This record gives sequence, C-alpha cells and structure tokens, in this order.
Amino acid sequence: MQGTMLAESTPSPEGTPPAATLRVPGEPLGKHLRRTWWIYLILVIVGALLSLPLLWLLSSSLKSEGQIFVVPPQWIPKPVQWSNYPDVFHRIPFGRGWLNSIIVTSLATLGQVVSASLVAFGFARLRFPGRDALFMVLIATVMIPYHVTLIPSYVLFRWLGWLDTFLPLIVPSWLGGSAFLIFLVRQFYMRLSFELDDAARVDGASTWQVFTHIVLPQSKPAIGVVAIFAFLNHWNDFFGPFIYLNSTEKYTLPLMLRLFQSVESTEWAMLMAASVMTAIPCIVLYFIAQRYFIQGVVFTGLKG
Repeated sequence: MQGTMLAESTPSPEGTPPAATLRVPGEPLGKHLRRTWWIYLILVIVGALLSLPLLWLLSSSLKSEGQIFVVPPQWIPKPVQWSNYPDVFHRIPFGRGWLNSIIVTSLATLGQVVSASLVAFGFARLRFPGRDALFMVLIATVMIPYHVTLIPSYVLFRWLGWLDTFLPLIVPSWLGGSAFLIFLVRQFYMRLSFELDDAARVDGASTWQVFTHIVLPQSKPAIGVVAIFAFLNHWNDFFGPFIYLNSTEKYTLPLMLRLFQSVESTEWAMLMAASVMTAIPCIVLYFIAQRYFIQGVVFTGLKG
C-alpha cells in the first residue's frame, strides 16, 4: 500500500510544469499564449530585479574608486579596470583564503552529509524505545539561536586547545551538524518503501547493508540538497571563522574580504572584485546542481 501511494504521489524526476502553464488539449496556440504571457512577464520582471545587485557588483568590480558611487549609476565602466582582479592577490593573501575556504567547506560539507544521512536513517527506518521523543528534542533545537550556545562552545573549544584552528569549523559538522538537514533527509527516508528493508533483511542483509545498498542509492536528491545547503552555509560563513580564527594566514574568504575595510577607508573596487571571485563557486554550484536541488525540495516537501 505504501509503495502504491509513493508511486502515485511522487512527481517525475524532471519535474512537472505549473498547471497554469499547461496547454489544454485542443486549445488554440494563440489562446494559450494569451492565457500564460503574464506569468512569464512577471517572472522576467522579478528575475531582472533580483539580478540588479549581482549586475551592480560585477560592474563595480571593473570600475575605479571614483566611479562606483556616481549618481546616476554608470552601469558600463569607462574605462574597464581589469587590473582590480590581479590587484586583489597583491593586496591580501587571497589565494590562501581560497585554499582555507576549500579545506573547511569540503570537510564540513562531507561531515554534514555523512552525519545527517546516518542520523536521519536511525529516526526514519529503525524502531527503538524513545525514538519519537528524541526526534522531538532534536527538532526543538532548531528554535535555539546559534548565539545562545556560542559562549559555551567557545569555552569548550578553548579548553580543547582548538582556537585558531579549523577544528571548531569542521568537527561539529561530523557530530550531527544541522537539525534542519537531519529533518529534511528523514522526511525523504520516510517516503521510501519499508518493504524493501524487510525483503533485504529476509535475505540476510544487516542494518548497515540496508542503509548503504537500499536507502542511500535512492536518496540522491535529498543528499544533494543537504550538500548544497551545507556548502553554501560553510562557504559564506563569516561569524564562525571570525570567532575562532585569529591568524590572517588561516582566514577564510569572508574574513579576507574584511581586510579591504578599515576605520579610515574602504577599498571598494578591490572589495567588489574579490566578492565576485568569492561568489563564483556558489553560482557554478547552482547551475550544476539545480536539477538535484529542485528534485530534493519537491520530494522532501510531499507527504506520502
């Protein structure tokens, strides 16, 4: 019965277009276009408005200091200051910041994916006393602001001797990481057929084999969403590195950007150029993983 419900309610992997944009059988093409043109017009307008900050960032990265805040804005730089980009690497150790961000983000993202998938498997597919109560406690932690646990965490990491290292930014991701991501994966696991688990156990499969051979291969959309969220969170994290890192050579990219600001002035042109280079991985990740992101959100947002 559960497998039938899953088959009926799960959308196709490629997604389904909105009902308002579907063409009714026998409907003339002209009438269909008149009925849907306003939807695409609104999407184009909203997309253009949301793109303005990114376009302004890109334009400002190619300007001189005096052109950035000219009123009205000059969208096309004259002349184009391509030298802003190599100057970033001469002004600060930006390459080192890239390496630090890659190390922290990759290890923390991997830990988040592994821990979230394992913990979610326990809450979704295993039966043990107190499971639902523990899950409610886990969900309740989402309501606790990060800043409430900041001081106890700082004291703990200082006692462990982890200050000014990458460990406070990486290790917590391997110990559960985000309750929200665990909840997200757990909701996806709940949609999968339990009959497959039972059949595997009848054939002698262990719990670990059920997880690795039955559940995990079917969970690529959910795991993809977790990886995307974790990557963006750690790549753009400013507060964590700001609290735990003291040495400039260990700064991640968000902290490197801060080096362009001082009490007296801000080097806006190079700051914009550095911001563009910092945003490139996030933009590339979106275009590469867009399909998996949409699938994961759709599948985990439906109740089977």
